[in-house]
Amino acid sequence: MSKRTAAIDGRTTRHPGDAGSQRKRTCVEEIFGWMKTVGLLRKVRHRGVVRVGRLFTFAAAVCNLLRMRKLAAAARAQR
Repeated sequence: MSKRTAAIDGRTTRHPGDAGSQRKRTCVEEIFGWMKTVGLLRKVRHRGVVRVGRLFTFAAAVCNLLRMRKLAAAARAQR
């Protein structure tokens, strides 16, 4: 367990929207973390905006396919 506290004061964290925002942020951060570790975006091998953009699009598509597979398996398990 971490003993660190947030640098944000209570004026921000007391609102109910803050908790939802933090959950969405975690989801987005996990996707970018996956792209860096597995999706070959930590150190790209291509140069140029077009080629790196294509690599990013490909990594995002693969990430979405993996998420869809996981969601489909969870839906089958609920039946």
